[in-house]
Amino acid sequence: SDGIVAPLFWGALFGLPGILGYKAINTLDSMIGHRSERHEAFGWAAARIDDLANLIPARLTGLLFVLLAPNRAQAWSCMLRDAHRHRSPNAGWPEAAMAGALGVRLSGPRIYHGSIANEPWLNEGARDPAAADVITGLRLYRYAMILLAGAFVALALA
Repeated sequence: SDGIVAPLFWGALFGLPGILGYKAINTLDSMIGHRSERHEAFGWAAARIDDLANLIPARLTGLLFVLLAPNRAQAWSCMLRDAHRHRSPNAGWPEAAMAGALGVRLSGPRIYHGSIANEPWLNEGARDPAAADVITGLRLYRYAMILLAGAFVALALA
């Protein structure tokens, strides 16, 4: 959601200054928002401001995935049930919606920066994703972004 939906959201609210402000916040978080001793005092602020700036866009992205999911009820229930299980306060919304939409489990334990990240599964108990799910997920994402762009054009013309 932070690459397309959030900039469009802030642009719809505040025009070009909204887009530029959002991208500045997001870039600052990418550069120093991660936890490290060097950036501990300043990085946490960048990360929290970025979390706040993505609060609505992340949920909007999840809702778009739910609306376009083949099984809306499954995508909706997975998003509501599992979004909070993600370590990010925002990334879990679209990821859980996509997991439910595809009927697969996502996230889970993995290697992250050379260490094991023992993250919980989103849509736990579902099957593992296959190559075809990547294609389906990308198609769902593309349709969601087209729907969003159409909605913003309609709002601009209204």
